[in-house]
Amino acid sequence: MAERLNKDSFQEKVLNAPGLAITDFYSDSCIPCKKLSPILADLDEKYPDVYIGKVNIVYEQELIEEYSVMSSPVLIFFKNGEEVDRITGAVSKHKIEEAIEKNK
Repeated sequence: MAERLNKDSFQEKVLNAPGLAITDFYSDSCIPCKKLSPILADLDEKYPDVYIGKVNIVYEQELIEEYSVMSSPVLIFFKNGEEVDRITGAVSKHKIEEAIEKNK
């Protein structure tokens, strides 16, 4: 299951990740975010070498400003501490898998 992150754990878990890391920028009141959550849980099991974390946009204003997150859900893919891809909105599991394979 995706781990909830704050500013400090984001640096450690995402930017310093040894491989691909995906961050789900979400809010608790967002219906599409809730639909995306079980998909991310499935992908977390399917891709154990990919780190998946979650950032609540209500509480982590500094991170949403730094990464220009204007809505939710937003999935940002990081590799070697750099953003390599971004998906905005609730999308299919297949589309996320394509992005994982492209960026691994």
